[in-house]
Amino acid sequence: MGLTKKQKDEIQQVLKQVLRNKFQNYKRETSSMPFHTRLLGKDRYALFSFIHSLNTTFGTSIFEPVAVTLAQKRFKRAERQVKSGTRISTAALFEIQKIMDELTAANAKPNKLNEIEIIRKVCQKGEMRKVKPTVVDVYLESNMGELFLFDIKTAKPNKGNFKEFKRTLLEWVAVILAENPKAKINTQIAIPYNPYEPKPYSRWTMAGMLDLENELKVAEEFWDFLGGEGAYFDLLECFESVGIEMREEIDNYFSKFK
Repeated sequence: MGLTKKQKDEIQQVLKQVLRNKFQNYKRETSSMPFHTRLLGKDRYALFSFIHSLNTTFGTSIFEPVAVTLAQKRFKRAERQVKSGTRISTAALFEIQKIMDELTAANAKPNKLNEIEIIRKVCQKGEMRKVKPTVVDVYLESNMGELFLFDIKTAKPNKGNFKEFKRTLLEWVAVILAENPKAKINTQIAIPYNPYEPKPYSRWTMAGMLDLENELKVAEEFWDFLGGEGAYFDLLECFESVGIEMREEIDNYFSKFK
C-alpha cells in the first residue's frame, strides 16, 4: 500500500521547512568549548550542537506533523497537540490510583482492556474535578468513531518514567469517558524508531507497567498503523531524499562556522 505521491511531497515539504526554519532561528550555545572546537573544528562542533538542538524538538517539529500527514488518508480526524478533556471523576481517580498501586507492587499485570472497563464503570461517578491532563501528541478518530491517542516518546525512555507514562494513558481514558462513557478509546505510547535495529526493541523494561500489545507501538508498527503497510519504509526514503536534495544547502550553512 505505502504512501501516495501527494503524501510523500507533503512530508518532504514539512522536513524542508523544519530545517530551513531551524537554520534561520538557530542560535548556537554561547558557552565557550575551547577543547572541543580545537579538537573537532568549529564547523564540526557547530553541526554537533545543531543536531543536539534539533533532537530536542524532533518530536513536536517533525514526528507529530509527519504522523498527522500520514494518518489523514486513513482516519476521519487526525490532529496534533490536542487537549483530551478537562474533567475527571473522583471515582475514576481512585480506580486509576488502585491500578497504579497494583502494578507498582507487581501484584497485577497490565491489562489495558480490563483497565478501560474499570474506569468506564466509574467515569461519571462522584465529584467531577477540573484537570489539565498531558496534551495528546497525535489524536486520531477512525471512520467508525474509534479514538486513538498517542504520546510520542524518545527512542530510549528512562525506566523510571514508565509510571508517569502509564498514568497519563489512564487519565486520557478517564477524561474521554467522562464526556462520552460509550466511547471506544485507545491510548498508547509511540516510539518512532528502534535504536537497537536490526535487533528487536527491548520492550521487557516496560512489561511491568505497560500492556505491550495494547499500549505500545514502535517504529514500523507505529508508522504503518498511521499510513498503511509500507509507510515506514516510504517515510525513510522521504527523509533520505530531502537529505540528498538539501545537502549543498546544509553544507553551505555550516561552512560559515569554519
